Amino acid sequence: MEIKLSFRVNPKLYLKDPESSELGGQILAKSIDMIHQIGFEHFTFKKLATEIQTTEATVYRYFENKHKLLLYALNWYWGYLEFYLEYRISPMADPAGKIREVIRVLTGEVGFDLVKAPFELKVLNAIVISESSKVYLLKEVSEINKVQLYKPYKDLCAMISSIVTEYNGQYPFPKSLASTLVETAHTHQYFAQNLKGLTNVQDQIPEVYTRA
Repeated sequence: MEIKLSFRVNPKLYLKDPESSELGGQILAKSIDMIHQIGFEHFTFKKLATEIQTTEATVYRYFENKHKLLLYALNWYWGYLEFYLEYRISPMADPAGKIREVIRVLTGEVGFDLVKAPFELKVLNAIVISESSKVYLLKEVSEINKVQLYKPYKDLCAMISSIVTEYNGQYPFPKSLASTLVETAHTHQYFAQNLKGLTNVQDQIPEVYTRA
């Protein structure tokens, strides 16, 4: 089953909605491929323009900078992950079962066959694991937060937090536990592929998580 979904991304992230045109879709799709292949630090709009055979100025008509482009893609992913978690736990009544399902999804059991996305979700998932901290570990984080550009991530963590509270209403740190679950799951998937001495996660990580 495939569902056509469109998650509303904060318009402050773009100058022109990239999902409103074929070229915008190419910008998104190729950007995600390139960030996965060469890393966010080495990715530039000049390199992107060359790949999609357009001008650097044209790319700048859609996004002010590469940080906002990455945050756009990550916001799309956080919205999808919240949707997917709700899809998985909605039939469940047992809060403990819901928590176990959340952990299963966060540690690698994300399904990508439910939606038709404007880019390759498996590759975007790999970028989330390797690059997502770069959108908030920066000096401008407070200014970015003021215009709610991290809201999809906060909404995802709030949903997980509500499940923790449903399981134990007396637990004093549901928000901390929710964000810790998300960050730890992604960090250890990264460690398992790149810094094996820092984790006990030894299961085979899907090949897409490694850069070519």
